[in-house]
Amino acid sequence: MTTKPGEVYLVDLGIAGKVRPMIVLSREDSDPPRALAICAPITTSSRGSKYEIAIGNPNFLKSESFVNVQGLQAISHHELHRKLGNISEAYLSQIRSALGFALSLEV
Repeated sequence: MTTKPGEVYLVDLGIAGKVRPMIVLSREDSDPPRALAICAPITTSSRGSKYEIAIGNPNFLKSESFVNVQGLQAISHHELHRKLGNISEAYLSQIRSALGFALSLEV
C-alpha cells in the first residue's frame, strides 16, 4: 500500500481512543523502510489554536472539521481501514504551515 499526503482514512485508535478520520501528512514513498504513515486526527471541535486547521465540511465528513497537528501519530498501513477521500491542496498547504509552526520548522 502506498499512501499520499492529503488522503483521509478511518483509523481505530484502540481501546482508549475511538474510530476517527485521520489525514496522511507523510510524503508518498513507493519503497518505505516501514509500512507507516504519519497522520493527524480530524476532529469536529476546535480550541481556536494555531495547531488546528479548519478544513470546512468535505463531502466525505459529516460536519465542519479541523485537523489537529498536535495529535500526530505513526499509523501502520494495515490500520488504515477505509479511505474516505482527499483534502484539497490548499488545505494541505495550511496544514503543512501549522505543522511547521508546531515543530519550529519555519524558515
